[in-house]
Parts: sequence; structure tokens; C-alpha cells
Amino acid sequence: MQFVNRNMSVFRSLSRILNVTKNIKNASPSLISTNDHKRFVGNYNEQEFEEDQQPFRKHRTGLYDEDQPDRRNRSYGGGQRFSGGYQDRRPDRFSGGFQNRRNDQFSGGFQNRRNDRFSDGFAGGGLTKVDWKSEKLTLFEKNFYTEHENVANRSQQEVNEFLKSHQITVKGDNIPKPITKFSEISFPDYVSEKISQLEFGDPSTIQSQSWPIALSGRDMIGIAQTGSGKTLAYILPAIMHINNQPRLQQGEGPICLVLAPTRELAQQIQKVAIDFGQSSHIRTSCVFGGAGRWPQINALHRGTQICVATPGRLLDFLESGATNLKRTTYLVFDEADRMLDMGFEPQIRKIVSQVRPDRQTLMWSATWPKEVKILAEDFLNDYIQINVGGVDLRANPNIHQVVDVCSEYDKYDKLIELLKQCQAENEKVLIFSMTKRTADELVHVIGDNGFRATSIHGDKSQMDRDRALNNFRSGKISTLVATDVAARGLDVDDIKMVINFDFPNNCEDYIHRIGRTARASKTGTAYTFFTEKDAGQARDLIAILKDSKQEVNPQLIEMLGSTRRTLSRPRPWGGRSRW
Repeated sequence: MQFVNRNMSVFRSLSRILNVTKNIKNASPSLISTNDHKRFVGNYNEQEFEEDQQPFRKHRTGLYDEDQPDRRNRSYGGGQRFSGGYQDRRPDRFSGGFQNRRNDQFSGGFQNRRNDRFSDGFAGGGLTKVDWKSEKLTLFEKNFYTEHENVANRSQQEVNEFLKSHQITVKGDNIPKPITKFSEISFPDYVSEKISQLEFGDPSTIQSQSWPIALSGRDMIGIAQTGSGKTLAYILPAIMHINNQPRLQQGEGPICLVLAPTRELAQQIQKVAIDFGQSSHIRTSCVFGGAGRWPQINALHRGTQICVATPGRLLDFLESGATNLKRTTYLVFDEADRMLDMGFEPQIRKIVSQVRPDRQTLMWSATWPKEVKILAEDFLNDYIQINVGGVDLRANPNIHQVVDVCSEYDKYDKLIELLKQCQAENEKVLIFSMTKRTADELVHVIGDNGFRATSIHGDKSQMDRDRALNNFRSGKISTLVATDVAARGLDVDDIKMVINFDFPNNCEDYIHRIGRTARASKTGTAYTFFTEKDAGQARDLIAILKDSKQEVNPQLIEMLGSTRRTLSRPRPWGGRSRW
């Protein structure tokens, strides 16, 4: 009898625990107190990197996970540090308990606040909707453009010839004429002096047309490849915009907000903003996941005119009241296509709902897909569209592309031979691998052959990443190995060669990879190892090579033919080939 009573007591205790857990999982965010929120959620907020786990892509099948093993081969609860209790904070989409908040798209519990496209959960659900019609908005000035005499006297024929020679297409009404020299733009002395110090030549193609538009206070969408000078295209007008607005008061948020898809890109934008804004005492802060919250919150509370942010962390701060966007009158989307590709559209829409509708908005994208068009129509008013080159993603023609068709085994020896050539000329080399494990393995292999190398990937801490990038930029270490996700937003001007040790999952990522060289009108080389397992990408790769007038390896064409013959053979089980 005593045994039965003891078991019944244990059973009742377990039932109470299960009921409490069930209530917590089903609770609405609004019903959870602040203390409970901190208790159950706070410890899971500081995840590694919001961009290191990628959600579903709209135009592809399956999940992209740069280095996780096949989920089908993982057992339930395989991500736990212990046999029971709290779950491992690394991704495990199938386990129960307190769920992973970074990328848990299928489970219940406390939802991912960072990048969950399928549920509000805490992702912006706590934001108060602003009724802008009832808000008393202070008028602000956004047109600071004075057309230079040389520009005004330029005939329409001369303008058309300039646009054609630079492959610029412009659409919209009342489009300002492009400039051709820095002296033709009405920058204040504190900006012009900085430009002179940096010894820039002429404005880049995108800057020539975008500066007159942005300084006129117009909304615009700029479609140009990475390395085209787009950061300065919106930062310099932002500085002029800020310096013509009333001073920030205690508790007011930023005047300029720049949204970027990754922490690396956000930090690079911040650096440019600091370089050009410090002479006029403009403060710039950077808000991104994977780093401490309080230093970022303190920077915002000190009063920051420019805030560069990734969507997940900014939305978190808006929910908690750490900042607000009531004073934001200059809004920028950098790499809008990448943000949408990474699943940030819900977060972006919630953030924009907190910005006054009469703002000035500038959107930048490398491509012009339907999703970006919809976003532009929703967020921009009477905008001007600038295309530099085509709207499709293309390889930079200044990049010499070499495709080496080889076996997996031969890649290592070939890599070392390439590095010997590059080291002899003291050139910076960026190597891409598909997995974190391969990245670390390559660093050891390269080191064993007498070369110094470092790596960046999702398992690296922020401090380790920054140290690796600083050593690479300064030239202390001339070889950097990176995964695709970690290298997004990587901006180092003097990379001479990009090596694709592993070919990416798609040719879009291939173009983004090789675009890390030949930046700012320089030349560079992209060397790609292509093996039998990559044969499915042969057709698209050949198209890219032909489009950029590169030599096509005959072995690549042979591989494509072999793949087609295999697919066209009658299948023993019947049915039709997709070819």
C-alpha cells in the first residue's frame, strides 16, 4: 500500500508539471508577465548569429543548412547536452522542451523571436500599432540638392550618352541629371574634405546618378552589384539629411535607419558612417544579434543619429522599448533581396510600420525579383529606379573565372599549388567551403604546408571572427577560409583571388562568392574546383561563364553532356525523364 501511495504521489507531481508546461506553451505573449518572460525567454535571447541559421527560401526546395548533418539521420533529442531536461541551444527542430528560438519553424513553445516567418510569437507581436493619421508629425526638410552649373548646362543628348556608356537605365518622373565629378555635387566642406583625404577619383556609376536623386529628397531603388560604391551612395546624403534636422532630444530614436541582412555588412556600413560622420559629430550605432544587448542599448540611449541594424535584433529592441523610430525620416534597405531571401520580410514590415509614412526611403538590391518589386511598391512613394547593368544577377566582368574539373581527392594538392603562387606575390586569398568542419580542416592542411590561414564560420565567437577579419584585412594573415553564411557582407577591397574549394548549392551563391574579388573596378581571379557531385550545376555555370565572356573548360561541357545522357536513358521502372 505504501508503494502504491508513493507512486500515486509521483504521478500527481508529474501531472502538475505537465499541465504547467502545457499552459506556458499555449500562453499568449500578452498573458506572460515581464518577469516570467525574462525567466523563460531571456536566457535564450543571446544566440550565436541570427544569420547563421537560414530559414526556408521561397524559390528553393528544402532547408539550406550550411554545415548541419542530414536531419533525417538525427535521432529525437539528439541535440541535448544531457539525457533529459533543458535542450541544447543549438538547432534541433524536432525536439521538445524549451525550444530553440533561433530557427525552430515547426515546434511550439516559445517561438523564435529572431527569424520565425510562420508565427508572431514574440517576433514583433508586442509592438503597438502606430496610428499615423492621428499622430502630430513635425515637418522636416529632405531636399538639399542644388544643381551645379555644369550639370544644368548638360544637354539631354549628353546625358543619354553618359547613361548608355555606363550601362545605366533610369525609370521615373522628373529625374535629376547625373553628375560626372565630385565637384559637381553640393556636398558641404566636412564631406568634401574627407573625400579629398581618401583621394577618390570620379564618382562610381551608381553614385553619379543616385546622389542627385537622394539629395533631392526622392525615394529610389538602386539595382547594382556588390562593390559598386552603393554604401557611400546613401551614407553621404544621410549625413546631409541629419545635419539639417533638429537635434535629438532625450529618449528619441535615430534619424537615419539602415537595415542590413548580416552583422558583417552592418558593421562595415557603420565604419563608413563613422568615417564620414564624425567630423560633424554624428553618432552611429550598430545593432545586431550574437553580441551583448546592453552595450548596444547604452549606445542607443546616448543618442545616435544613424542606426545600422539587422532586422531580428532591432525588432527585439523595439518590442522591449530600448529604442523607437518616431524621429526616423531617412530609411535605407541594403541588400533587400538577401534580406527577403533569408526570410526577414515579416520583421521588415513590422519595423517599417513604426516609421512615419512621409519618410525618405532608399532601397538597394543586387537583383530585381518579384518579391523586391512588391516591397518597393509597398514602401516607396513616387520612386525613381536605377539599374546599373542588367536586373539579373551577373558575374563581374573584371573577374577572370577558372573552372578546374577534378576529383575530390585532387582538390587538396591543387589548393596548395595555388596558394604557393599567391604567397609568392603576397596576395590575399579567400577560400570558400560548404561546411564548418571543412573550413577548420583546410586551415590545418594549409598550416601543415607552411602557410598561415584563419577561418570564420558560425561556430566562431564574435571575438574570434573579428580577430580573424582584422588579421586578414591588415595582411597579417593572407588566407581566409569561410563558409557562405559567415562571408555574407564581407568587404575587403584587395582580395586578389577567390577559391571555391567546394562548389555552392546554387549558382547565385557562386556569383556572390566570386564577387568578393575585383571590387571597386579592380581585377581579380576566381578559381573553382568542380567535381562529379556538382554535375547538376554544370549547365548554369556554363551559362554564367558564357555571359561574362569567359573560357569554358571542355571537361565541363563533357560533364554536362554526360549528365544529360544519363538522365535521358529509359529508366528500368518506367516513367519519363524530366529532360
